[in-house]
Amino acid sequence: MKNILVVEDNPLIMELVRTLLVSFGYEPIEAGDGTMAIVLSKKNNPNMILLDIQLPGIDGTEVLNILKEDSATREIPIIALTAHAMRGDEEKFLKAGFNGYVSKPIDIQRFKSVIEQFIA
Repeated sequence: MKNILVVEDNPLIMELVRTLLVSFGYEPIEAGDGTMAIVLSKKNNPNMILLDIQLPGIDGTEVLNILKEDSATREIPIIALTAHAMRGDEEKFLKAGFNGYVSKPIDIQRFKSVIEQFIA
């Protein structure tokens, strides 16, 4: 079973994402902040990371940069999971180095499509 690291500090969104991933046949690994995301990425080598942008401590963009600089984690697809849903936000996150983008509130079909785009 393919695993996906979910980095989200909101327990309700974490619960929704966990439920969706399990229903799609994936094993979620959960982190509530950026520091834990870095630790779990190196420990578990997930197939994908769903990364919230606004996190306590190290924010999502900083986590992205740290993981992309490390040869052990640089190839993991990282998807921005964010409430930033204004025109231009998706392009901004893709330019920052994210592989994909999912806005909150989560559109279930788009969410599944983005995951399947990166996990065969």
